[in-house]
Amino acid sequence: MSDLNILDYICHTNTTCMNRLKINTNKITLVDQVEDILLNYFKRNELQPGSAIPNEADLAEALGVGRGVLREALSRLRMLGLIESRPKRGMTLSEPPILGGMKKVIDPRILGDEALFNLLGLRIALEIGITGMIFQNLNEYNISELEDIVKRGVLYNNNEYLPQSEFEFHSKLYEITGNNTIIEFQKILYPVSNFVKDKFSVLFQPINLEYETIGRVKPTHMDLFELIRGRDKNGFQIAIEEHFAVYNEFLKRNETILVTNNN
Repeated sequence: MSDLNILDYICHTNTTCMNRLKINTNKITLVDQVEDILLNYFKRNELQPGSAIPNEADLAEALGVGRGVLREALSRLRMLGLIESRPKRGMTLSEPPILGGMKKVIDPRILGDEALFNLLGLRIALEIGITGMIFQNLNEYNISELEDIVKRGVLYNNNEYLPQSEFEFHSKLYEITGNNTIIEFQKILYPVSNFVKDKFSVLFQPINLEYETIGRVKPTHMDLFELIRGRDKNGFQIAIEEHFAVYNEFLKRNETILVTNNN
């Protein structure tokens, strides 16, 4: 690829390029447009990880924009893992981690309550939703490892587990799916659910007490494991939904908090 092949896609002269870059709304910045044009260029030219990208001077000239604007757009793509710079090779396209950008922004310490509640709901939906994949990929090795995790788990009030025990068990369920994106997603969502449980512990307590009073006992990891070992998919589906019942009840009861805060 010659250094100025990008001209064939973006523009033929600086004047036509700038006309193409004109915007109709103040909400879209020049940097946004440069970023979008570059992404379209990568796709249109079917660039693959490792493909060379024209240098900054040629890109800026082709786009008819200042180096500062271009560098900001390129910086965004670097942060996403789409571009990397290598000694003697210049800029090349790279394959980013699918959830890399999400890892950087999903920090429960800086998220509002609505975002936290939504992410907790997403974690519950995801974990219940992977039941089919778990039973599809289940083998004796998985069962043996899961049994070891369950046996060393530490349980306390209302069938709640210490964070490490909880993380090990549920991480193994995700691992059994064999889907690396799901596994990575769980690592992002799990700290959020822990944070919500700690931050709103006062609101969780009455729900736990009510469930204990009426004898609605949360299925333990051992209960879930026995259903997995017995390959009882339907029984596990029901049990895992009940395992998260307190969380769902918490979200249901506290929707009014979000409505009040937003108003």
